[in-house]
Amino acid sequence: MARQLFFRKPFRYSFFNATLILILLNFAAFAFCSLNRTYNWTAMLSLNVICVNHYHMFWQFFTYMFMHGSFSHIFFNMLGLLMFGITLERAIGSKEFLLFYFFCGLLSGVCSYVVYLVSGQIYAFLLGASGALYAVLFAYAVFFPRSIIYIWGIIPVPAPILVLLYALIEIFDQIFGYRQGVAHLTHLFGFLAAYLYFVIRMGIHPIKIWKNEYKK
Repeated sequence: MARQLFFRKPFRYSFFNATLILILLNFAAFAFCSLNRTYNWTAMLSLNVICVNHYHMFWQFFTYMFMHGSFSHIFFNMLGLLMFGITLERAIGSKEFLLFYFFCGLLSGVCSYVVYLVSGQIYAFLLGASGALYAVLFAYAVFFPRSIIYIWGIIPVPAPILVLLYALIEIFDQIFGYRQGVAHLTHLFGFLAAYLYFVIRMGIHPIKIWKNEYKK
């Protein structure tokens, strides 16, 4: 029998509400930064090319995921994480979920950093859990391809179609400059990171799953 690749070795299943812990940590970080106005913690913990290159603040690749610019920013990110994260976490287990979440968040940050560096956007600050959240949405659509999500509580959309729509919207906004101040590429990198995670870690090809599911 062939030996299993070390990076595909599964965790023993456990569930300990990691999604809720992440949500609480995000709100705690937001409250901390909002209440401590004497020091700009948001700038210190968000991801910025100058901070990384010149001041070696490498922790920003991790901490940017817990920073948010406004209450609406964190509210809608955490609402999305609550909607899709708990169900996904129950399906794959808390340890796998956390590995997936942080892998995708870190990779989204690294890819965004490279884009900012190459394009000269050295003064831009990247913050928010959106990269990891988009990855969670992608994973949810892979594990529950028949799930119907109601946009605005009215319009029914299958989860894989929603992923495609979000991807097209982000590409369109990035090309034509709509919704300035939104990290559209980071959202797309979240989808890419999730796809790579499924292929490399789980040996799953999401597009094949969606094709097979809708051939039935």
